[in-house]
Amino acid sequence: MAAPKAAILGQKTGKADLDAAVFGETFHMSLVHETVRAELNARRRGTSSTKTRGEVAMTGAKAFRQKGTGRARAGALSTPSRIGGGIAFGPKPRGYTVKVNRKARRRALRAALSLHAERGTVAVLDPSKFDTPSTKSAAEALDSFGEGRALIVLAREGEDNCAKSFRNIRGISVLPADEVGVADIIGAARLVLSQAALDALTARASKETKEAAA
Repeated sequence: MAAPKAAILGQKTGKADLDAAVFGETFHMSLVHETVRAELNARRRGTSSTKTRGEVAMTGAKAFRQKGTGRARAGALSTPSRIGGGIAFGPKPRGYTVKVNRKARRRALRAALSLHAERGTVAVLDPSKFDTPSTKSAAEALDSFGEGRALIVLAREGEDNCAKSFRNIRGISVLPADEVGVADIIGAARLVLSQAALDALTARASKETKEAAA
């Protein structure tokens, strides 16, 4: 099996080497699905709340007397069947967290990165070329690297000009390397990494392998 390679953004020729232990992982659909589900659930705030019939500001008295009106008998106005009454079985604040084992998350991250490497949709970016923010230069560099939604992963320090260059382009997401997840990588048609971000993701995804070797 040939060693995985990545394109170099802005260059027609030339390839960057990728770690085969990280970018050569077999794709595991069920494992990736489980991890993506856990990540998306963790992003939910879980603050939706409705009031039950015991919580609404409503009198507990009967709507009208039981007999003599010719109407059907009725109880409290706070019942869910009445306007302004409580909500039956409505949402309450809750947590949506789903636990995924650490080794499983790392393996899913490797699978997501390997999928981009297999498709040829991963590229390495040199942030030092952006002395000043330039959206035009960023767009021109991306135009030479296929089409579709792109995810730009950068390190936090020293790459501000590069981040500002890409963040105003429609369909482009710019994330720091320590916050990007499997859901972000899988949801992108193209993956662009700075060298520092590539090193950080490689270390994060290959930590299990290093522990096993030790």
